[in-house]
Amino acid sequence: MEKFGFVTATKMLVDEKRKVHFMYREESQNPQSSGWNFFCGEETPEYMDNPDNIAIYDINTILEVDKSIAPYLSATYGMAFERKHENAPFTVVEDFLEEVEK
Repeated sequence: MEKFGFVTATKMLVDEKRKVHFMYREESQNPQSSGWNFFCGEETPEYMDNPDNIAIYDINTILEVDKSIAPYLSATYGMAFERKHENAPFTVVEDFLEEVEK
């Protein structure tokens, strides 16, 4: 995808080529960011507390790992999606960003 903007994802997801189990899109102050954040769902709080475990990627890198995210990439800011296992469909997580901002 051209001119999509960068995304953030955990290195666990990308380096170990794990499927996306949770993703959300937030508004970014950086015009080069798409606002998308991707996780495999096995990241511990300790893992997430280490900024070296999260990196900036081109969306095509994430699509190479998990093409099933493609239909959701046009979702509006504030949307979050999760799934129980890698073959399950994604479902909307209601009010995710509202909960995070509290």
